[in-house]
Amino acid sequence: MKLLKPTVIALSLVAVFGCQQEAKKEENKAPVLETEIQKQAYGLGASIGMYMERNLAEQEKLGVTLDKKLIMQGFLDSLDGKALLKQDEIQTLLTSLDATMKQKQQEKIAKQAEDNLAEGQKFLAENAKKEGVTVTESGLQYEVLKAGEGEKPKATDTVKVHYKGTFLNGETFDSSYDRNQPAVFPLNRVIKGWTEGVQLMPVGSKFKFTIPSDLAYGPVGSPPRIPGNAVLQFEVELLEIEKPEQPTQVGDDK
Repeated sequence: MKLLKPTVIALSLVAVFGCQQEAKKEENKAPVLETEIQKQAYGLGASIGMYMERNLAEQEKLGVTLDKKLIMQGFLDSLDGKALLKQDEIQTLLTSLDATMKQKQQEKIAKQAEDNLAEGQKFLAENAKKEGVTVTESGLQYEVLKAGEGEKPKATDTVKVHYKGTFLNGETFDSSYDRNQPAVFPLNRVIKGWTEGVQLMPVGSKFKFTIPSDLAYGPVGSPPRIPGNAVLQFEVELLEIEKPEQPTQVGDDK
């Protein structure tokens, strides 16, 4: 979750909840949206409201719940020039809130990485026992889903592949199939598990790789999608090895 700067938090919160309080005073009358400027004003408020709804929900997940009534009261008091807190005190409090949220988020990430490490080690141990699974010296695990008869790429080659990447719970986090567009990349510029694994594949084959976290994105992960210490699984179809174009030889034309 990307945290807002304290001043932005304050402005956004008081705006959305202040609007809610004013709406109650008007006995929940439907707003008049006849002119462009009226629609722009309403759209701005709706945009802030939708963002803050998500933001407050994320805060609650981390164990921080802000009292909406106090938020609205602070907004109304400030409009009347009767705020109970001075501006410098408010800034200090919001800076502290921002620091608290960052700390809790870091604690959550660390706990998730710790859980992933234990889950991954258990999964790898069980998966290695399955029929058809081969474990390399590095710890990479693979299954041959479809055997190919083409040549195998080298680490310095550029390959074209179709692939699907999933977490251990089966959730897909990336798929060239979904984009209907094969991926093309130099084999030595991807995660270690890919560099090692794809070199085992003849062109035309399809393998399933189970990649330990130290051969993937490690304890840090690849935020926001890949958490730390995540064991990843990929189904990879090697379509071709792309050969570099041969340079034109000057003077060859007769």
